[in-house]
Amino acid sequence: MDSKRENIVIIEPSEIVFEGLASSISKKDHNLLFYHLNDIFELEVFRLRREISIVIVNPSLLQNRTNEFVKIKKQFPEIYWIGVVYCYFENSVLRKLDDFFGISDDTETIVRKIRKVNRGNANNDHSGEELTEREEDVLKLLAEGMSNKEIGDKLNISVHTVNSHRKNIMEKTGIRSVSGLTIYAVSKGIITLD
Repeated sequence: MDSKRENIVIIEPSEIVFEGLASSISKKDHNLLFYHLNDIFELEVFRLRREISIVIVNPSLLQNRTNEFVKIKKQFPEIYWIGVVYCYFENSVLRKLDDFFGISDDTETIVRKIRKVNRGNANNDHSGEELTEREEDVLKLLAEGMSNKEIGDKLNISVHTVNSHRKNIMEKTGIRSVSGLTIYAVSKGIITLD
């Protein structure tokens, strides 16, 4: 059974954040082993001892070090990089990651992203997951705090259609919370913070 276990590294200076993520995710998926590193540069030495499929990283460790991160990412192309976002980060930093989730996202959303990678369904360009133009319109209005009815009125569509678009957006992004979807929209350049 141990041969089927996946090694996941969480690069996060806070022991509490690491323990919380590892514990929450382990309750939903027992086939994951978590390792804690404090900095991205520790990965090179750690990688010699363990095969790693996913790295969950605090994006603050990448700010002002994106060039070094890009080199590390090229050095380990088989690793899928997921950011754990719990404050504002520059779009330029978030775009360097393969995916991300918000610290307030539910555990099921996070586990779904990890399982998607482990099944080999994820790739760096997220092809097949692009939002349609109408879904982007709905996402923009969601991020502005509009209700489904207000979105329907603004776009001249029914509330049922708005719900369908929201469901599709959540399935394509793997994000369930409005705050997480807002972060996603900012990182993808769908909305700007003015």
